[in-house]
Amino acid sequence: MDQTERGDATSQGAPDFENEAPALRTFTMPRDLNGNGDVFGGWVLSQMDLAGGAVAAKRAKGKVATVGIEAMKFHRPISLGDEVNCYCRILKVGNTSIKVLIETWVRAWGNPDGYKVTEGVFTFVAIGEDRKPRPVPPE
Repeated sequence: MDQTERGDATSQGAPDFENEAPALRTFTMPRDLNGNGDVFGGWVLSQMDLAGGAVAAKRAKGKVATVGIEAMKFHRPISLGDEVNCYCRILKVGNTSIKVLIETWVRAWGNPDGYKVTEGVFTFVAIGEDRKPRPVPPE
C-alpha cells in the first residue's frame, strides 16, 4: 500500500489493524512521556528505527546501520497507553543502501479506529562483519 492509499493523519485509509501485520507493535508506558505528558518524540523515532531496521535487515540478509532520516513529520501527539504500530515499505534498494518509508499509526485504548501520527523515510546501509558497507544481495 503506498502513502497516498493510507491517507492523511486521519483514520481514512488506515491499515487493517486486525489483519495487516505491522513491522512493530508496542504500547506506550509512563517512562515514555515528555514534560508535557505526551510521548517523547525521540521514543517514537527509536521505535520507527527498530521497525525499519528489521525490514531492511531482512531484505539485506544481514546487519544494517541507520545512516539517514528524512522527511520526518509529526501529525498528532501520542498518549500514555496508546497502541503504537509501525508499518514499513521499502522504497528503494541501492548497491549498499535501502530506503524505507515508515508510517506510525496509533490506536487509543479501547478504540478500534487508528490515526497516523508520524511518517518518515529512513536510509539503512548493509554492513559486513567488518562494520563496513557491503552490497545488498539480489532478492
